Amino acid sequence: MHDALLLILAALIVGASKGGLASAAAIAVPMLALFMNPVTAAATLLPVYVVTDWIGVWLYRRNFSRRNLAILTPSILFGVAIATVITPYTPEAALLIFTGCIGLWHCLRSWLRRNATHKAEARVLPGVFWGTLTGIASFITHSGAPPTQAYLLPQKLPKLEFAGTIAISFAIGNLVKLPAYWAIGQLDGLNWGLIAGLAVAGIVGTLLGRWLTRKLPEALYVRVIQLMLFALSCILLVRGGMQILG
Repeated sequence: MHDALLLILAALIVGASKGGLASAAAIAVPMLALFMNPVTAAATLLPVYVVTDWIGVWLYRRNFSRRNLAILTPSILFGVAIATVITPYTPEAALLIFTGCIGLWHCLRSWLRRNATHKAEARVLPGVFWGTLTGIASFITHSGAPPTQAYLLPQKLPKLEFAGTIAISFAIGNLVKLPAYWAIGQLDGLNWGLIAGLAVAGIVGTLLGRWLTRKLPEALYVRVIQLMLFALSCILLVRGGMQILG
């Protein structure tokens, strides 16, 4: 019963992230890893990501940055391709720690420069770098939010445009991950009846996330995203450290 509740909560969190609370989804896999193998957790939630992704695309179909999508989407796909090749040989702990460090770096930089008014531009080279890291981290741990936000948040996009850009780019990236996961055997032996139920919970979470995104004031929205990113990054660092220490 306890495990089932955590699975439903994880699906709701994934959905809420696709509705606009962008950092939330990557907390789901670490939470499930408390009682199941992280790889199995990631594979179990991937179909929920895919279903809720496209709900998010519909919700934000009029709110996104075309230039950022043109830069991020192919970069994320490139990262997924790299991860498909290196996953069997890369220690998960190393990526968890690296991804957590990216998130902490971004949060600390934002808080130490909280009075800064400069808006970054959507530049190609930084976008390709962060987008590729997003694809790799998202493939292995569903923790693509930190590098994506490290690129997008300094641009100070309107909150709906920010949420829509992430929703659409991740929808494409996660859809491509399905055949990649299948190719390396991560979809074998899953309980598809359970996953269908989790997908329904994910859809409910998507609508909840959209409602919260509309209701939160702009400054509070950014602060909530940053706090969630900080918490996620700490979780990833702890998990990576625990794996190294055995």
